[in-house]
Amino acid sequence: MIAVTGATGHLGHLVVDSLLSKLPADQIVAVVRTPAKAAALAAKGVAVREGDFSKPETLSAAFVGVEKLLLVSSSEVGQRIAQHQAVIDAAKAAGVKFIAYTSLLKADTATMQLATEHVATEKYLQASGVAFALLRNGWYTENHMAALAPSVAHGAIIGAAGEGRFATAPRADYAEAAAVVLATAGHENKIYELAGDTSYNYAELAHEAAEVSGKPVAYARLSEAEYAKALEGFGLPPAAAAVVANADASAAKGELDSTSGDLARLIGRATVPWQNTVAETLKQA
Repeated sequence: MIAVTGATGHLGHLVVDSLLSKLPADQIVAVVRTPAKAAALAAKGVAVREGDFSKPETLSAAFVGVEKLLLVSSSEVGQRIAQHQAVIDAAKAAGVKFIAYTSLLKADTATMQLATEHVATEKYLQASGVAFALLRNGWYTENHMAALAPSVAHGAIIGAAGEGRFATAPRADYAEAAAVVLATAGHENKIYELAGDTSYNYAELAHEAAEVSGKPVAYARLSEAEYAKALEGFGLPPAAAAVVANADASAAKGELDSTSGDLARLIGRATVPWQNTVAETLKQA
């Protein structure tokens, strides 16, 4: 059986959906913090099991009979190292033979704050003795879409990435790649740098948003500190604002751009162009 952690999350549920197109439902295990929230998956025949990263005692039973596991990185920044290690330990003890982990693009060389916990997890997994695959995910196109409509309304996209480029793809593309790695052979001890086929900077994003919306949109270039302060003004907690602003500053150094092509090769097609997602987002606004 194949298990996916965080199976009701933004990425996890898309991985399960993709697996359902490749495997019988009874071969898939959805590991979730709150099983009641996974009723839709259970209705499809997927086995739903409780598995809370912060409660290691729930993990052993979650992984019984599982051969391959996707460890979707926790969303709780600052707690992820201990949480991920608990998952890896429980999976190894349960006899899981292969663990794929959703890491960060260029994690081993990245300077951004988000990289620290990913690197620690990668090293722990590599030292575990369990066969692994590191799925180093780049930015999701959706990361820039949540604020796109308000940005168009105000005529400005703000950020601290300078001219830095983002090689993004939709979550669904990354999810499909993860499903391929889980459902097919030959991915043991591989590292994949996953990113979209095409990239953009904020000025290009603003131009595209203007073209689609028919309204003037410019890129307002801020410093890392200025951007963090602006995000706090929008209601983001200071710690979260600092992490987001730091990621932008790291993008200015090329850390979220890539021409690896690994994502397209895994899914067997071109990644969805970011322009498509911009058009869909503004159409729905």
